[in-house]
Amino acid sequence: MTDQELGITKSKEHQTGEWYAELVTKAGLADYAPMGGFIVTRPRGYAIWERLQNHLDSWFKDTGVQNAYFPMFIPESYLEKEKDIVEGFDPEVAWVTHGGYEELEERLAVRPTSESIITPFMAQWVRSHRDLPLRLNQWCSVVRWEATETKPFFRTKEFLWQEGHTAHHDEDDAFEETMTRLEQYERLYEDVLAMPALTGRKPPHDKFPGAHTTTTVETLMPDGKSVQAATSHYLGTSFAEAYDVTYVDEDEEEQLAHTTSWGLSWRALGALFMTHSDDQGLVLPPTVAPTQVVIVPIWDEESQDEVLEYAADLAAELDEANVRVELDDRDNRNPGFKYNEHELEGVPLRIEIGSYEVEDEEATLVHRPDGEEATVDREGIAATVEEHLDTIYAKLYAEAEETLEGEIREADSREEILGTIGQHGGYVKCGWCGDEACEDPIKDAIAAEIVMVPLDRDEEPVHDDCAICGEDAEETAYFAKSY
Repeated sequence: MTDQELGITKSKEHQTGEWYAELVTKAGLADYAPMGGFIVTRPRGYAIWERLQNHLDSWFKDTGVQNAYFPMFIPESYLEKEKDIVEGFDPEVAWVTHGGYEELEERLAVRPTSESIITPFMAQWVRSHRDLPLRLNQWCSVVRWEATETKPFFRTKEFLWQEGHTAHHDEDDAFEETMTRLEQYERLYEDVLAMPALTGRKPPHDKFPGAHTTTTVETLMPDGKSVQAATSHYLGTSFAEAYDVTYVDEDEEEQLAHTTSWGLSWRALGALFMTHSDDQGLVLPPTVAPTQVVIVPIWDEESQDEVLEYAADLAAELDEANVRVELDDRDNRNPGFKYNEHELEGVPLRIEIGSYEVEDEEATLVHRPDGEEATVDREGIAATVEEHLDTIYAKLYAEAEETLEGEIREADSREEILGTIGQHGGYVKCGWCGDEACEDPIKDAIAAEIVMVPLDRDEEPVHDDCAICGEDAEETAYFAKSY
């Protein structure tokens, strides 16, 4: 492979879509499947998903969640029950009509989401107030067939996610659950993915069908679009009514349970890749990087043995300290090629070891995000490397935070909203009367919409008047274009 074949040829700033497509394939994250709208997740891409999954899964379990698994096929009669609550997922559903050569007596839906298969079993498992709260989660894939303009990880017909489903005694308990999951999603972005996030709730016309309240984590991409990065829904009693999720309380009275659902998909990976990466390739925070440190020994014929031995000892010490380290001692690639390859693959920290480092008992450290170099003592190298990995994380977060803060603007009129988003992208905060019709002029003109409103319903709007119709403002709305 030549350097040209290895490297990124598109510009992130000027050709964001083409750049992202090239990044995903050349950095070894995914390939395109033979069926349109599907991807093959390669080992490096899946390893990043596993690290994200491990963080989130442990937090769920720390707060009483148990993992389960439900069938990927949902009988049509089960899905039909949702129509008592919502119009259903009909345009999105992929149907199985035959098993082998035989036509099925009842069509089976490939799950677009799992309320209709999980909730009936929650109804069986909940009898008494002592059975509550019931907290279930499953890691699985779902299929949304209507996806047309697909983008790896951001939008595909099949995608990986987790979906949590819980049942509670009352509204207070269920809403506390909803907020706990929202806070965990925010923590994932802030503390693991080095991405500052905004939290809010969806306007009533954009909440999850059948939900009482949909809360959301929103993250900003470099092209000025917002990503709905995770959602947590308080469902009220609508699904409990449809599926008869009831319990007998302390007074022997039958009560409807209050339910929640919450989920995060591998869209988080797309947001991660797009936020931090650059024209040299993938950039990953050390928290999720499959390889955190690569050691590149640089030798000539005279120094080869001592350089390789020194580098191997250093790698062993880092491995012992639970640093994910790779020793790249290939003799068929020159150091420059190795540098470019590991930069493309997003390794956060490179350690260069040559004869001078061996002689002086040192190591040269190079940060992936910005190329900053430091020559450090060999003694105590594990602690030093950990400090540099923390610094790299802080750099990534600070840059993303600076970008976000500069992309939240205010507007007082329809024209200002259109002009600001049209010219700059990002978020525009404005007063909103609460009428869905006031979103239409913005959506029709530039395909921007209200991505969230403040979590606190009692929070006073920043502006007195609705920026679109001029009536009294009931909320502060955040308009943006979104993925």
